[in-house]
Amino acid sequence: QVQLVESGGGSVQAGGSLRLSCAASGYRYINRCMGWFRQAPGKEREGVAVIFTGGGKTFYSDSVKGRFTVSRDNANNTLYLQMNRLKPEDTAMYYCAANNAFSFTCSLSSDRYNTWGQGTQVTVSS
Repeated sequence: QVQLVESGGGSVQAGGSLRLSCAASGYRYINRCMGWFRQAPGKEREGVAVIFTGGGKTFYSDSVKGRFTVSRDNANNTLYLQMNRLKPEDTAMYYCAANNAFSFTCSLSSDRYNTWGQGTQVTVSS
């Protein structure tokens, strides 16, 4: 059974940092796209950061570029999101996602991913 399990969410003040983790089991995402998405109440799910696990190429949304870093530990089949200089507008449920189909380019569009975690809440207070 393929499963993605997120952890590391919580509450932090603006300017603080959090590190999210996503442990994958049941499938080794080698040369695949994995990423982080978020959804705030009343808003659509948006792509935050994605990575190609084969070469480590990353893609970020403009809203987090320079503040967030996505990385991947292939040996442990785990995805990370380091979030620095957090802002209240970063408050959302954060989801880990993966695509088990090979693709040369990783997209920030959620419809390109076919496996999702349950999410972890991130709350940033001003």
